[in-house]
Amino acid sequence: MSNILRTLAEKVEPRHTALVIVDMQNDFCAQGGYLQRTRAESGRNPIRVDENAGIADRIGLLADAARQAGATVAWLCSVYDFKYLADAHIAMRDGEGCCMEGTWGADFFRIRPKEGDVVVDKHTFSGFHETGLHAQLQARGIRTLVMTGVATNVCVDSTLRHGFFLGYHIVVAEDCVGSGNPTGHAGTLSTVGVNFGEVTSSSELLRLFGKHAPAGALPIL
Repeated sequence: MSNILRTLAEKVEPRHTALVIVDMQNDFCAQGGYLQRTRAESGRNPIRVDENAGIADRIGLLADAARQAGATVAWLCSVYDFKYLADAHIAMRDGEGCCMEGTWGADFFRIRPKEGDVVVDKHTFSGFHETGLHAQLQARGIRTLVMTGVATNVCVDSTLRHGFFLGYHIVVAEDCVGSGNPTGHAGTLSTVGVNFGEVTSSSELLRLFGKHAPAGALPIL
């Protein structure tokens, strides 16, 4: 009998699912963070970050539901000190540091890990490149990645593609990802739906996780 997971409910069964939260950090999400500040100072079209608070709050609710159902919650955090970066990456930074170790910019935005969560630092766009993420997920029997965070078309995209190549089923929570590039955001969601996995809403994932919550557990509102 085939063990391939075909339906959304099969894919997000909590015992083999990881909710992956990508780069919910001040430099990417907050007013005055690297992305918003450098675009404004350069005179280029500003990047809007006002939607990130809502995205963070929805991710927080989804993470609570995932934990309650028994799923894994995994956080990816960019650490972009120049000593870690390839020359090509440094060239794209305009000479200014982003998500530097120990700074406000590298700290979490609105939501943060809880006890038992997986937390992995990364030094490029993919959360699997030269990190321990794959080994930690494999040790937990993870088969599906539910992708959330920023930016949809950069680190979320890079991580989900890498994960797909490693054999993970991919699900994107479309109202829990965001980007300052609306065209890129829409492009990634479209590409995922055609080539890499499924795109769904956080409300549908809350419903599916809720089926696995222990008896007497408080509902996630």
